[in-house]
Amino acid sequence: MSGEPNALPDEVVLMDGPAALPRDNGELVFAAPWEGRAVAVAVTLVDRLGLPWDAFRSRLVEALAADPARLYYESWVSALEWLVLDLRLTTTEAIEAAAPSERPSL
Repeated sequence: MSGEPNALPDEVVLMDGPAALPRDNGELVFAAPWEGRAVAVAVTLVDRLGLPWDAFRSRLVEALAADPARLYYESWVSALEWLVLDLRLTTTEAIEAAAPSERPSL
C-alpha cells in the first residue's frame, strides 16, 4: 500500500485491462460518492478477510464481460455481491431487502 493515508493497495491501483480503474490525467475518477464507497468496501472486505485481491478482481473482470453496457462501478457492486454470496456472508434475499427499490437518476 502506498504511504498516503486512505491510499488504495498497489494491486488495486495497478490493475490493468478491463478491470483498470477509470482515470483522468492519472487521477482516479468517481462520478458519484457511491462509486468510491463501492471501491472502499471491496478493498476493505478483501483485506479484512485476508483474501488475495484476485478473489475480487477475477469476479470484476467477469462482471465487466457479462454486461459491457453496464456502468463500470455497477460492475464493482455486482462483483462485490457475488463475492459475499460465494463466501456465504449474506444471502440474496438480504441483499435485495437492503437495495433501494428505485435507483436515483445519475
